[in-house]
Amino acid sequence: MSLLEKSPTPGRVLLDDTLPLTALIEASQNLQSHTEYIIRVQRGVSSDNSWQVIRRYSDFDILNSSLMVCGISLPLPPKKLIGNMDREFIAERQRGLQAYLDSITQHPLICTSLFVKKFLDPNNYSANYTEIALQQVSMFFRSDPKWEVQEPLKDMGWRIRKKYFLVKNKEQPKERFLLSWVDLGPDKFLSDKDLQSALKLLSNPSMAYLSPLLFSSTSESSALLIRPFSERGSLRDQICKVKPRESHLKKYCNPKKSQGLELEQIKLFGRQILESLKLLHDSGLFFGHLHASNVMVDDGVCRLVDVENGMLGVPSVLRPAFTQLRKINTTESIDVFCFGHLLYEMTYGRPPDSVPVDQFPSAPHSAVVSVLQSILSTDACKSGMPTVPALIQTPLFSDVKLKHSEKLQIKVPSRLKEALKSAKGSLEKRLHEEQRMLHQHRRLTRAQSHYGSEEEKKRRKILARKKCRQSTCENEEDVSVRNNNNSGSGASSPPTCPSSPTPPPATGDVQRFLAAPSPAPPICWLKVEPPPSSNIIAMVSNIYPPTAPDSGRAALLSSIQTFSKGKLKKADTADRSTPRF
Repeated sequence: MSLLEKSPTPGRVLLDDTLPLTALIEASQNLQSHTEYIIRVQRGVSSDNSWQVIRRYSDFDILNSSLMVCGISLPLPPKKLIGNMDREFIAERQRGLQAYLDSITQHPLICTSLFVKKFLDPNNYSANYTEIALQQVSMFFRSDPKWEVQEPLKDMGWRIRKKYFLVKNKEQPKERFLLSWVDLGPDKFLSDKDLQSALKLLSNPSMAYLSPLLFSSTSESSALLIRPFSERGSLRDQICKVKPRESHLKKYCNPKKSQGLELEQIKLFGRQILESLKLLHDSGLFFGHLHASNVMVDDGVCRLVDVENGMLGVPSVLRPAFTQLRKINTTESIDVFCFGHLLYEMTYGRPPDSVPVDQFPSAPHSAVVSVLQSILSTDACKSGMPTVPALIQTPLFSDVKLKHSEKLQIKVPSRLKEALKSAKGSLEKRLHEEQRMLHQHRRLTRAQSHYGSEEEKKRRKILARKKCRQSTCENEEDVSVRNNNNSGSGASSPPTCPSSPTPPPATGDVQRFLAAPSPAPPICWLKVEPPPSSNIIAMVSNIYPPTAPDSGRAALLSSIQTFSKGKLKKADTADRSTPRF
């Protein structure tokens, strides 16, 4: 969202660029001279937040050319000029393109690049943010002519909606400063007035381990900030041994010379960073954006930059990682989790591939591994993060001598402190809701995976067979029990007839009795409703003369035994089936 747009409507959630995008090629369609691939793209875990894009192989090739700056070999299928419309070749290429999409959407740095975002979500990432930022910066400099833009620093950071410029102050022509323009994010819960007051707190140059803001200005949808520029770059630039002004994809995707720090540097820098976090927490300020690119080192002193990001509402680069862990649910625990990532990178020269981490490579000192285990191990992620004061008291950092021994503090007005507390609660509430959705999605995915597994299918088949056999056995037992009951009742005393008159049998009963070669065993007729047809009743009356009510069954059996065909009336039939000649 740019400065040219209106302020967001109340309750509207702005786009979170850290939500991962997944892409699945659903189908392909052949046109006159090329093949188009229909891709289903989904943001986050909700299938409702999905859409379709159509891309040709040439679009994939252009994307791959843009990503070559990373220095990573990506698995794009090769070109083919002849036979590229064959069905088998298209199916094989589709599988290769799907593998390519999986590789770029799962890489932690490539998936955040504007090239990938624009390829998969052109509706939200087609704006020229550099041009928009230049327009807004030019408008600002008209009102304050002492500042002058020297050059844009293109793609210096990973954040898409944040642009950097190298500027100078005409009153200090030899000094260079870093200007950043950024869109406000979905976690911006402070009012404009409170946000301006909070930014003024960060302009105090006496804060030892925080890089001060020289100038700050906010609008309804963006912020403009100026701070000192470090020629040596960030702590990550020094670890990777790269030039600060280069593209972040070129610097960090595949660094060739990255190397961890010495143990003394790890202890000193780690203690200074922990002191800066303690200062922010004690003042009621929330950060959530600690990583090696947000730490500047000058003359052996670490200073945090972009501390205002939490108040501006922009999402953290590590948000996809800590939203997977439900115990990391406060801003303080987020900062400790980010510190664990930073400590790992300072130790091994690269960030961890994934979290939790249970197998740590050999470290310069066992105390480093113990601190990493207390933050990044599976047990720590399940039980919760240690506090910042507890980390300061660990053997790794407790004996570090600091130059700034005086107690650091930031004086926050009581009214602003309440506003910060309320904004912090709203930020954590959104985090809890996202973690709850992810937890439900994981449970559903595990259930579906288990239900569709081969072992589960075999188990269900075995259970179905057992139930079928049990049902068959129960039916056979029921039949044998009924037969035994019937035979047992015949061997005992003969059944008694009901006291009420026995109604004449139905037509089916008559036919069964007529067809019987010998008298049937004694049967006791229970209450049977008479058939509705009067013709059937008359026929039965002719065959079986009426008997007294008390004769009952014996009279019926006697009539059957004395039956004679001669008593039947002969019927005249007209047989027309004989052919006529």
